[in-house]
Amino acid sequence: MNGWSDADVLTHAIIDSLLGAAALGDMGSNFPSSDGQYKDISSLILLEKTKSKLIENGWRIINIDTTVVTEEPRLESFINPIRKRLSQALNIKIDCMSVKASTANRLGFIGQKKGVEVYAVALIETL
Repeated sequence: MNGWSDADVLTHAIIDSLLGAAALGDMGSNFPSSDGQYKDISSLILLEKTKSKLIENGWRIINIDTTVVTEEPRLESFINPIRKRLSQALNIKIDCMSVKASTANRLGFIGQKKGVEVYAVALIETL
């Protein structure tokens, strides 16, 4: 998988959902690939920067819900460690960080193991 940062699609989807919920643009406008400081950066660092940006703009994260759609790898055994690490990066309770896994039932691009799809929804409120 190629990407400018570490290409962590789950964390990238969360970043975009948080920025979008606060009307603060998207990941590309906040962390542009034209800026060399983001080359090979950990997406968790970008997530932490996103949280700081939300706070600076008067927002607080309530919860995040995500779904990762992939045929492989199977994610069931990784869900809780992923939730824990993401909630730590955002400094929110683990109960406020949902990560679910699904498959495409061997249908389409995802089902043919040619990619991964992630959906993320963030609920935020003003401070």
